[in-house]
Amino acid sequence: MRATPDRPSMRVWAPWLRATHWALVAAIVVAWFSGEALLWLHELAGYAAMALIAGRCMGGWWGGRYARFGQFVRPPAEVARYAAQVFARREKRYLGHNPLGGWMVVGLLATVTAVGVTGWMYSLDMFWGLAWVEWLHRSLAWTLVALIALHLAGVAFTSWRHRENLVAAMLNGRKRPQEPGDVD
Repeated sequence: MRATPDRPSMRVWAPWLRATHWALVAAIVVAWFSGEALLWLHELAGYAAMALIAGRCMGGWWGGRYARFGQFVRPPAEVARYAAQVFARREKRYLGHNPLGGWMVVGLLATVTAVGVTGWMYSLDMFWGLAWVEWLHRSLAWTLVALIALHLAGVAFTSWRHRENLVAAMLNGRKRPQEPGDVD
């Protein structure tokens, strides 16, 4: 069911959260495509990503309802139950992140952090030229690409299953209001 004048949408994602999300997307794209050819830009994008992650984590502890980790990071048993419901085509719609999406957020934040830390390590004299640091940085970057692909697939799938444009929600911050059976 779509939001209409008699059935308005509700605000879910705060402006700071959406701005952080899209700025992080931009930082990752710049870091990926600048690489070694434009190392100064690659490093700048990496530091920007790390700053954005720090801000997102602060919002995860002190932000609004749907930004808080405590609202969307669910216990493993609940995630497994939700995954089984997805396969059975009986999953509920969540106003915030669903249990799988919540753990994807955690995985993406952790992986971007690990990529950033290994990139920073490689800039230090102590680790400069060590093959394992470069290998780890590159491996984590490719892991991030895989997670992003899974994230995008999950967004597309969930948008389709619940007839709700999640990309638009991340742009305008609004989703249709809670309906019977939805999880707040």
